[in-house]
Amino acid sequence: MKYYIIAGEASGDLHGSNLIRELIQKDSSAQIRCWGGDKMQEAGGELVKHYRDLAFMGFVEVLMNLRTIFRNLKFCKEDILANRPDALILIDYPGFNLRIARWAKMQGIKVIYYISPQVWAWKEGRVKMMKQCIDKMLVILPFEKDYYRQKWNWEVEYVGHPLLEEIERRTRKETGAENDIQRFSSKPIVALLPGSRKQEINVKLPVMLEVSKAFPEYQFIVARAPGVEASFYDSLVSDYANVSYVSNQTYDLLQQSVAALVTSGTATLETALFGVPEVVCYKGSWLSYQIGKRLVKVKYISLVNLIMDRLVVKELIQDEMTVSRLTMALKDLLQDEQQRRELTVAYTQLREMLVAGGKASAQAATLISRFLQQ
Repeated sequence: MKYYIIAGEASGDLHGSNLIRELIQKDSSAQIRCWGGDKMQEAGGELVKHYRDLAFMGFVEVLMNLRTIFRNLKFCKEDILANRPDALILIDYPGFNLRIARWAKMQGIKVIYYISPQVWAWKEGRVKMMKQCIDKMLVILPFEKDYYRQKWNWEVEYVGHPLLEEIERRTRKETGAENDIQRFSSKPIVALLPGSRKQEINVKLPVMLEVSKAFPEYQFIVARAPGVEASFYDSLVSDYANVSYVSNQTYDLLQQSVAALVTSGTATLETALFGVPEVVCYKGSWLSYQIGKRLVKVKYISLVNLIMDRLVVKELIQDEMTVSRLTMALKDLLQDEQQRRELTVAYTQLREMLVAGGKASAQAATLISRFLQQ
């Protein structure tokens, strides 16, 4: 079988790589061409374009890069037609992937979507088009199956969350990274996860770094994004005595952290699954935020709170993401034993909800293979 897989972000690269491994295990002759990152390439995909050339965050930023986006869409369509895959597998990244889905359906190409766009949060009107263009939808959040069935009369498949298997795989693996991280300091560690794109790191990391000044007894360690060069972080952290950064060791870092400051997104769920108390942060450009808050319809911005449907982890959004508020929230996490116990209980419940779906990548590969054989 010939597969064409498109992921546009670091998390998509991770989940895409695990899916590629499972597809190859089921079909040793599989030919996989992909848009993604280093992980998908290492797993056996032929990389066409790296996600670092695709990721634009925020309404204003997207508008400023429309020419590049349209150029990428044109190239993508040409490349798909040149290779005529048996299936096009789209991983999240809806702004780009839904346009490709609509076009691919018109070309007679089978379209499979793995990791649903968050239409339950905003742009719900997309679902009507999605039902027409997507032949198989695989979702990873437990409430999404009921959402599509009850509200849209669309049967989708819940495969479980792929982060669970990745965390299990990484925690079993002996990396030797513990000493590598601990060489920075013998102090207890606070992890800083400011995002994967330069523009969001530039906004959020400076605020997080200022917080470190209030906690000289702790070592703050930044998880460097895989697509961002080390020199970028050097210029940001050099003035802080108790701050350093690590590369390609986010999970090792979380395993050894007593708390974390985390930007909204997949990282909030990863942090919770490692059992690390966290404060969730978000800050964007003023205009993008003003537009976004009028369009987004969810009560929370972190996946932890969304899945649990209640406020489990504290969220500091936009104007609330200040040095003083973040300092106070971190102090509570580090010193309030009752809060830490309650978080432990909630994290256990969260894991149980996600485990119920099974091993996501294997489930997804099985369903994809079965669908194509039919």
